[in-house]
Amino acid sequence: MSHSPLPRLGFIGAGRLARCLALGFSHAGYPVTAIASRTQASARQLASQIDHCAAYEHPQQVVDAADVTFLAVPDDSIGTTANTLRLDCAGTPEAGLRALVHCSGASPVELLSPARTQGASIGGFHPLYLFSGDRADTERIRGCSVTIEADGALKDTLSALATALGCHPLSIPAGGRMLYHGAAHYAASFALCSLAECVALWRTLGFAEDDALRALLPMLAGTIETARDKGLPNALAGPVSRGDTSVVRKQLGLLEGLGGDHATLYGLLTRRAVELARRRSAPPAAIEAIAEAVEESLERSVNHVMAGTSVK
Repeated sequence: MSHSPLPRLGFIGAGRLARCLALGFSHAGYPVTAIASRTQASARQLASQIDHCAAYEHPQQVVDAADVTFLAVPDDSIGTTANTLRLDCAGTPEAGLRALVHCSGASPVELLSPARTQGASIGGFHPLYLFSGDRADTERIRGCSVTIEADGALKDTLSALATALGCHPLSIPAGGRMLYHGAAHYAASFALCSLAECVALWRTLGFAEDDALRALLPMLAGTIETARDKGLPNALAGPVSRGDTSVVRKQLGLLEGLGGDHATLYGLLTRRAVELARRRSAPPAAIEAIAEAVEESLERSVNHVMAGTSVK
């Protein structure tokens, strides 16, 4: 039985994401044939690291040289770039597939609809990974998930590409990308924001930021490993997990005294901790007492804000 050849891959954009994917696909044996970028030097630099890959000045040249073209461009440029491409004029695809795929987590795949009207397949391919730009990304990305939105042969191709990177394909329904991407911030940027909040509070005790991070990062790493091994509810630690209502009340009161939104942030996150505690064998009465303390504190915060607003 004959097999179709692997699709030729092209990239419009040569930033951190494109560098990782292009090099990773090439190492996995896929032909990466064409790169274009707003900065031609970036396209040439990336293409020079890949056998039989050409750097081009215009995005259309990538489409003409590839079967599957990845748009690795800023979200605001996806639609405008897709509108300039002529996929019906491109040569016959070697792998029986002509496709345009963007790499955004938030933007709808429908931005690529001009390609679909020309008979091409369209899709989304979003690695859940924070790219550093280092060559080591091609190894570090292994084990991550790639969120895919596509149908038919393109979905199969993108799933195979994710697997070739050592990643896990993760399907997402049409229209779900904005919620998916917004929620993912809690495991990335918002985790950094939580660390920043702790550093800010510890600074009032005289702790330097470097000392605080040196203390906090191993604890965070241990929390992540425990969550990986035992699941979220069983990784929960601290006063909520122990049902220690008095500690939570005292901490809320202390943070309310500091002013600002410190107590509000603590209260909202403690709400989520209460929900995790309810999923494990924490003392029910104590958990409900903590939930009550949190709601009382949040109500005081709202009333304080409203009072401040009315004074103005």
